[in-house]
Amino acid sequence: MTAPPVHHWQTSRFRLELTRPLVMGIVNATPDSFSDGESTDFVRSAIERCGRLAEEGADLLDLGGESTRPGALTPDPEVEWERVEPVLAHALTLGIPVSVDTSEPLVMRRALEMGADVINDVRALRRPGALAVVAAFPSAGVCLMHLRGEPATMQQLAAYDDVVSEVREELAARLRDAVAAGVSLDRIVLDPGIGFAKSAEHNWMLLQRQAELLLLGRPLLVGWSRKGTLGRLTGRPVHERQSASVAAALACVQRGASIVRVHDVAATVDALAVWRAAGLPGGH
Repeated sequence: MTAPPVHHWQTSRFRLELTRPLVMGIVNATPDSFSDGESTDFVRSAIERCGRLAEEGADLLDLGGESTRPGALTPDPEVEWERVEPVLAHALTLGIPVSVDTSEPLVMRRALEMGADVINDVRALRRPGALAVVAAFPSAGVCLMHLRGEPATMQQLAAYDDVVSEVREELAARLRDAVAAGVSLDRIVLDPGIGFAKSAEHNWMLLQRQAELLLLGRPLLVGWSRKGTLGRLTGRPVHERQSASVAAALACVQRGASIVRVHDVAATVDALAVWRAAGLPGGH
């Protein structure tokens, strides 16, 4: 049994066709990103990265002002917004969809008022007021990600009898809540949350059985890029995981993912071009 294919994703300014896999480029506007390290001028670096990723062929950009690496602490909402606002202002001029990676209703509202296309929430709109904010912008896209607990404590909650079934059930509950709040289905994509309250074994199981998540009837957005699970498999530090990350992205596409969230945009875009030219599964 399979769900019917979903062919588009509605966002604020764009109706994104999902007839081929899309590449979402990661832009961290934080001083403590797990993959980009510490920077004394991280906002300027993030602004420059937006243009570079657009030139490399990113289909959309995902801007974040909160580090959600394991153990990370949550910033004050005003601090998060100070990080995101100048990057968002620039990204919105580049002619491609812009997503803001946030769980904070204040940041969501301000970003959507500026014209952001998507809210990508690792907490799946669970914070008080978040659902109402997204519902109030009737064209904005949203990504609901699976997470238990908070980044500071989530790895203590990585306990499942059947990780794929439980992630699917928990995403289904968040999907129902979003629809009940007035968010139309064509605005919603889902993310299984690789590395978020998951062990390496859980992550591999979610990839191997990813097709089961498609039974929820929504497109999947998946992010394996530079994750610790790839480091444990290959023995490589975070900045040497490009090949493993591209391979994981292709595996996700093969199993039905519509969007892959990546750091290494150019390499992923090239790999997907070859994938499609070869007529391989998932390349649409």
